[in-house]
Amino acid sequence: MASPFDLTITDELLSTTRAVRKRLDKERPVEREVLLDCVRLSQQAPTGSNNQSWRWVVVTDAAKRAALAALYKELASQYLELARSQIGDGDAQTHRVYDSAFYLVDHLADIPVHVIPCVEGRLPDGSGNAMSAAFYGSIFPAVWSFQIALRSRGLGSVITTLHLFKEQEVAKLLGIPDGVSQVALLPVAYTVGTDFKHADRPSPETITHFDSW
Repeated sequence: MASPFDLTITDELLSTTRAVRKRLDKERPVEREVLLDCVRLSQQAPTGSNNQSWRWVVVTDAAKRAALAALYKELASQYLELARSQIGDGDAQTHRVYDSAFYLVDHLADIPVHVIPCVEGRLPDGSGNAMSAAFYGSIFPAVWSFQIALRSRGLGSVITTLHLFKEQEVAKLLGIPDGVSQVALLPVAYTVGTDFKHADRPSPETITHFDSW
């Protein structure tokens, strides 16, 4: 049976939607209409019990972006150095990822849009794996759809989560109500060029188990 989609284009989109940091264009503004188009597409993602509890906070105000970047940098200086020190010398790809992460720390305030995906509700303390999976499974499919939509329009992003260690401070800064959970912070911008490569990954046979582990 023939595919209903052009697999060459679809596969290229899926395999080159990278975590973009250094190639985010800090100078080019992002149109509100483009962001809303990407949110609109994200709303077609599946969500638990069809509760459609996604919420998006889009930050373009320079002062608020600077405040978010300051909180992020405070946390990153503690976490990223420790994490990078534990990478093996031979793992060049992961070293490049951390170099890129440190670049983002220094330039986050300059990225024209910060997007914070949220989900209504909060997990009770001590929530088990099943409840956590259902909760985050109701928002992250929409986040990935949002990122795919960005990529198809010449924009890039990366999922970051460090700011969540200061979630309440961020909520106060942005007026996010109690009872709403932030799940990430995505710096969003047009990309410098659109030619992103496939990442080096192991073959699927090495990570796939059929019928039993």
